[in-house]
Amino acid sequence: MIKTLFRVSAVLLFLTACSQHSTSHKSAVDAAIKLKPSSNIDVDIRWTSYGIPHVKADDWMSLGYGYAYATATDGVCVIARDVVVVNGSSMKYFGDQQQASDIFHQAVVTDALVAQYNVSQTERAKIFNAGYVAGYNRYLADHKDALPASCANAEWVKPITIDDMARLTVGVGIRYGLGRYTANIATAQPPKAGEISDKALPSKGASISDVNDLPLASNAVAFGKAVTDNGRGILFGNPHYPWAGPSRFHLIHITLPGEIDIMGVSLFTTAGVSIGFNKDVAWTHTVSTGMRATLYKLDLHPNDPTQYRFKDGFRKMEARQVTLANGQAIDVYFSHYGPIVVHENLVWDETTAYTVRDANLYNFQAAESYHQMSQATDVHELIDAISLGGVSWVNTIASDSKGNAMYADISTVPNVDAALIEECQVGEQRWGRAKMIILDGSRPDCAWRDSSAAVVANTLPADKMPRLVRDDYVTNSNDSYWLSNPKAPLEGYSPIIGSEGTARSLRTRAGLHFVDEILSAGPVKPAAVYSLIDDHRNFGAELLLGDLLRLCTPERTSIELSCKVLEQWDRAHRVDSRGAHLWTEIMRTLQTDSSIFEVPFDLKDPTNTPSGLKTSDPDVAKTLVNAIETAQQRLTKVGIALDAKLGDIQYVQRNERKIAIPGGEGWSGAFSMIIAPLREESGVGYTPVVHGNSIMEIVSWDDNGTVNPRGLLTYSQSQEPDSPHYADQTELYSKGEWIDFPFHEEDIADNPDLRSLNLTE
Repeated sequence: MIKTLFRVSAVLLFLTACSQHSTSHKSAVDAAIKLKPSSNIDVDIRWTSYGIPHVKADDWMSLGYGYAYATATDGVCVIARDVVVVNGSSMKYFGDQQQASDIFHQAVVTDALVAQYNVSQTERAKIFNAGYVAGYNRYLADHKDALPASCANAEWVKPITIDDMARLTVGVGIRYGLGRYTANIATAQPPKAGEISDKALPSKGASISDVNDLPLASNAVAFGKAVTDNGRGILFGNPHYPWAGPSRFHLIHITLPGEIDIMGVSLFTTAGVSIGFNKDVAWTHTVSTGMRATLYKLDLHPNDPTQYRFKDGFRKMEARQVTLANGQAIDVYFSHYGPIVVHENLVWDETTAYTVRDANLYNFQAAESYHQMSQATDVHELIDAISLGGVSWVNTIASDSKGNAMYADISTVPNVDAALIEECQVGEQRWGRAKMIILDGSRPDCAWRDSSAAVVANTLPADKMPRLVRDDYVTNSNDSYWLSNPKAPLEGYSPIIGSEGTARSLRTRAGLHFVDEILSAGPVKPAAVYSLIDDHRNFGAELLLGDLLRLCTPERTSIELSCKVLEQWDRAHRVDSRGAHLWTEIMRTLQTDSSIFEVPFDLKDPTNTPSGLKTSDPDVAKTLVNAIETAQQRLTKVGIALDAKLGDIQYVQRNERKIAIPGGEGWSGAFSMIIAPLREESGVGYTPVVHGNSIMEIVSWDDNGTVNPRGLLTYSQSQEPDSPHYADQTELYSKGEWIDFPFHEEDIADNPDLRSLNLTE
């Protein structure tokens, strides 16, 4: 093994030169020494094929140190940039378009909030975090002259602090609560006499780390002992996440003998495995339908728009002043619920204002929840771990070696039940794809309820949230908990979590139908589960294309060419499929039109309805023909042939090479999901991929109970063009190949590409 020894003094010498942060690294080390006086840094990092790091240490600080070093190896520029974002300093380095982001982060992620977060962490987490800070800063010291081109010599790449880690963690937690309102909060100002405040700063570019305009999604299936060939569990995980930026996944394996041995993925900007497996249990996440925040309507004082009625009197809004890089001072206004927001439908005038409350803002449980998840020995212990409250906005789907299959939406939502909504709701607001309820802010009885059973104050207790453990299967594709297994509908929960008795998406129905097909073929083996992704089938086309083709009559010459292409299409989104993009463009027009179906949604048959196209209805027929014509026109306008191979027009550019990318839009009926914009430049096609299949994994156990993990990180370990792991797994994804994850010690030691590094201080 190659050993590289560095003295602490050498690292601190570099950090001293960075005067702004020179004490931060030392204070982090000192804090950890006080917590564990005998601890010195000693950690091994081994990299196997495709740049997968395996971090092993005998103490938590060394493990955190190695974890950060290994993550920075692939994501240092991404991490450094997001640290600037969460500190509200983006304008200084990235321009005035970051004004809203800076206002938001300075006003919301305050020093007081960060201090509260830090104090709340367990001693173990504090030690790990101190090691992470020191390890990240060590990476900067070791590579100060060899950073990736995207951040080499950049002024904004600096050593980090414990407070920076807290800000990154809080920022991830509020991403689907307050994070949806970044520009709307930053722009909210009291109206002048006779005016209203309703214009938010443009949200485009408002935050470098903003992913809220993307329909983050995922597929997951867990099979249990009643249907698998050996009575063990099988987990299929298929999150759909951004292909660039701080929400990219990074594959990593961490081991502290006697404590944890876990492999999986984290986000670049989070310090812990969020989706993964150990020897006994495997889990994945899908973004859930639960609301993370509610809006409140405020009735204002007739003479002062910064006072609002509450109970029998008026309260004064808090004005938090932030200072931007250009020296401008701006007040950001808060009610006792949270920040004031403005929107074209939520105006701040002389009588009314709106404010938002986020359930995750004071949720500091993530580190402990995920730590206990990493130690779980079965799905029941996993449920205990997520019941600690640290899962902010996702469902959890899991299998274990005992043959259990588990689904749970035990995530952070306001403690608001149906009765409170009925009594207090005064409106509703769509926010992108999310729905927000508006409650009466003047009445104390409309506040979120508190419960002694809730770990996080004013959130719904875990025992009031849906979960299901079965021995056949459970699944989720981002619809609500209701039909996780159609044989056992989950019902009777607060509507704040999601809907019941409503139509499911085409992607959800695709998953349910594909699972039924796998089950009908006999006992389930891991090999059969690969078809869920590898076939890249479009369920929407399998369901509806036959009906659409009935419109292909001789007199409809305007759609003749499309008809010929669609008749020959294999109803899939493989790289060699011809016509997949044409179907995508047709469904782009039709995706929200429920009037086109012959059979409407039927509560008695929710997995098979709605179905059929009402082609015999002249109005519907006209709508369908228009959708085909619109699709033709759009593709012709940008120089894309209707019968082009998908791989020729949907791709990513990796240095000098175009890599064909299979998959399609979920709303078109694709289960294997890829989102890539159709470019306006002639002949360019669908590129780059911005979102979709990311970490794909199938985790099973053999007859002896030994875990067998396989998978792929579709976009590879690094987004840096000068990294050796910028495209290697992406090439495999294009060809439909997976890899065995080297989890077992013998697999690591025997890996042909093994390289090792020992770090000490």
